[in-house]
Amino acid sequence: MPSMTDAEPLSPPEPNVQAEAAAPARKRPKPGERRVQILQALATMLEQPGAERITTAALAAKLEVSEAALYRHFASKAQMFEGLIEFIEQSVFTLVGQIVERDPAVNGSAAEAGVRQAARIVSMLLQFAERNPGMTRVMVGDALVYENERLQQRMNQFFDKIEATLKQSLRSVSEANGSATPTVDAQVRASLLTAFVVGRLQRFARSGFRRAPSEHLEASLACML
Repeated sequence: MPSMTDAEPLSPPEPNVQAEAAAPARKRPKPGERRVQILQALATMLEQPGAERITTAALAAKLEVSEAALYRHFASKAQMFEGLIEFIEQSVFTLVGQIVERDPAVNGSAAEAGVRQAARIVSMLLQFAERNPGMTRVMVGDALVYENERLQQRMNQFFDKIEATLKQSLRSVSEANGSATPTVDAQVRASLLTAFVVGRLQRFARSGFRRAPSEHLEASLACML
């Protein structure tokens, strides 16, 4: 019979093992990480049918935190929506800047470059919405109906800026066509394209995201440009 010194060491008592397994070290979010998680959860909830009005209680329940925990990162629900709008603005206008820089008139006539820029800006906006359905509800204002009025005003300013950018791209087209009023003509076409984008986004949101914004896009742009 082997002696006690030859035997394998005794295992720790079972209750202690279970206690250790039941209480793993909880990983704390990095600075700013919880804020991003809140915005991601809000955007995800906006993708669901009938999610035009989301309460902080429902958002807290989805994240499995208290409402007080939400308010440690955002002073109000309006600030949460402002965070989504900031994401939309930064993402879209960064891409707009890249389109304008990447497609100057050196790749063809100024008119051709203007048409390409306008077409690519419109395509980018519709593709952005298609990839981010929850953000689309914010862009068209469906998610902002019951929120602070300044949020809708900010989205209105977003589309005003898009229209101004399209006008700048299309002015060279009107000039090349010999228009006597190139600024006015460019404004009309930019307004038409912006209305087209907003209409496609509204249809996408109100169809429950079934009607893709990019549907027949090339043919539609050919008619307008």
